[in-house]
Amino acid sequence: MSKRLVVMGDSFTEGVGDDDPAYPNGVRGWADRVAEQLAAHDPDLRYANLAVRGKLMGQVLAEQLEPALDMRPDLVTLYAGGNDLMRPSVDIDALMDDYDKAIGRLIESGATVVVFTGVDGVEDALFRKMRGRVAIYNEHTRVIAARRGALVVDMWAMRQLRDRRMWAPDRLHLNALGHTEVAIAVLDVLGATHELVGTDLGPRATLSPRERRQQNLQWSREHAWPWVRRRLRGESSGDHIMPKRPVLSPVGQSG
Repeated sequence: MSKRLVVMGDSFTEGVGDDDPAYPNGVRGWADRVAEQLAAHDPDLRYANLAVRGKLMGQVLAEQLEPALDMRPDLVTLYAGGNDLMRPSVDIDALMDDYDKAIGRLIESGATVVVFTGVDGVEDALFRKMRGRVAIYNEHTRVIAARRGALVVDMWAMRQLRDRRMWAPDRLHLNALGHTEVAIAVLDVLGATHELVGTDLGPRATLSPRERRQQNLQWSREHAWPWVRRRLRGESSGDHIMPKRPVLSPVGQSG
């Protein structure tokens, strides 16, 4: 099994939505769960998490690619572009050209590389509007992975992630249940032994139109408008956040 695991990306990989004060930056997430499972079978594993919330793909690649390569990892995970896709003016083709080059460099370094497709937001009114952009992103990702020899975690196919109960109240980030599902998918793609078990949440409650409107209004007040205000001010949720594990260290240590 790999001895040096480096993960790159934005809030998804940092672990935002899975609050846990026992972990660096106050979040746990799927990547920490993957590292813990791998370390249980390989005590020599060293783990670094360079991901920072709010980062666009260009920022992820500019700020994290060279440090990741310098660590000479055996295993790298990379997911970036979700924040770009939320911007209507995004040039997805240009974005994925840069992604392709970065994945190529990681593969050429000798690392096993894991990439991700985006989640299918068909059941959420807001994210349904982004569905076409995410589908284009996903097709680029699959083509790049096939050509470069990267592994793909297909979150688009993970129907359980369509359930809002897998998501934090902001509807942008997975909660502990969702992050666990992603961790299982990553470990399965790697063919790694693990003890993680998914959650069967059972049937979803049926909401009346009135209840749905109330929930949407509350979400708009508490999460959507603060996000819009940050955008208008040119601010990012990650402006003052540092990577939670900036150097390779044993999984039980934060570096």
